[in-house]
Amino acid sequence: MTNPVIAEVTRGGIVESRHRGAFAVVDATGHVVAAEGGIAAAVYPRSGVKALQCLPLVESGAADRFGFTDKEIALCCASHNGEPDHVRVARSMLAKAGNAEALYECGAHWPFHEASRLALIRQGGSPADVHNNCSGKHAGMLALARHLGVDPHGYALPDHPVQRLIAKTMGGLCDVDLESQPCGIDGCSVPTWAIPIRNLALGFARFTDPDFAAAQRIIGAVRAHPFMVAGSGDFDTLIMEAVPRLFVKTGAEGVYCACIPHAGLGIALKVDDGAARASETAIAAVLSGLDVWTDEEMAALERFRHHDLHNWRKLEVGEVRGLRL
Repeated sequence: MTNPVIAEVTRGGIVESRHRGAFAVVDATGHVVAAEGGIAAAVYPRSGVKALQCLPLVESGAADRFGFTDKEIALCCASHNGEPDHVRVARSMLAKAGNAEALYECGAHWPFHEASRLALIRQGGSPADVHNNCSGKHAGMLALARHLGVDPHGYALPDHPVQRLIAKTMGGLCDVDLESQPCGIDGCSVPTWAIPIRNLALGFARFTDPDFAAAQRIIGAVRAHPFMVAGSGDFDTLIMEAVPRLFVKTGAEGVYCACIPHAGLGIALKVDDGAARASETAIAAVLSGLDVWTDEEMAALERFRHHDLHNWRKLEVGEVRGLRL
């Protein structure tokens, strides 16, 4: 099927570009509250499921054993900007679990945050794995390997005990046998399993269960430290600061996963062409279309549903807007 247009880009008063996609809003029983497009289609959720990947770290007792703080648990769920506090917290997690930076298998890249990147350059430094936006998640995976008593080398491989436990946890939550699903390699080298959009939303709806202690701990950690999940000026940090009752996480190639704990709802969204500019405004449009918010929260979400476009002279030339369907 052809997915509907869920975001538009305007210029000079007309629509210049259109982004198609699909989304599902599901409750914990599996009832679809709202949806558009092909929600049975399996997509790679990429970093959108970092909170689910963090569950075994908490459920196994590893987080408690190594004394991980809420800030450190939040970083496990992060696609961070590589700012100094992100790097410091990642190194703290490694040290607490007795892991060296040399064990990282996520790969190195420059910090996304411009000021942090320039500071590293001025210091004569070079990018390291700890600057990788996934270094918190990988520090958590290395800690889980230590807790399980298995060799941390190769922890990013699909058949490593760490990844097998993560796959079992996510598959159970989303009602999907991940062993039968296509499996790709994410940008940070861990496996990413294809999951239908509806099932992703179901997994995040179940994540909101108030009796699900591990999930509640992760949600609480992110609420307390939204900066750790992304960073200065980043959409995920800004929207969760503006609406603290929301949990939202981006994934590469136009994916968003979210949940609304007080309403027991999970959301998953995929933009067909992978555009982040579309996925951000589209997820805000989906969220603002749900009657589960206060007036103040609704107004805040509406501000994220669109943003102005400016050219290099800072002239306003158009906007990107998510559509309510």
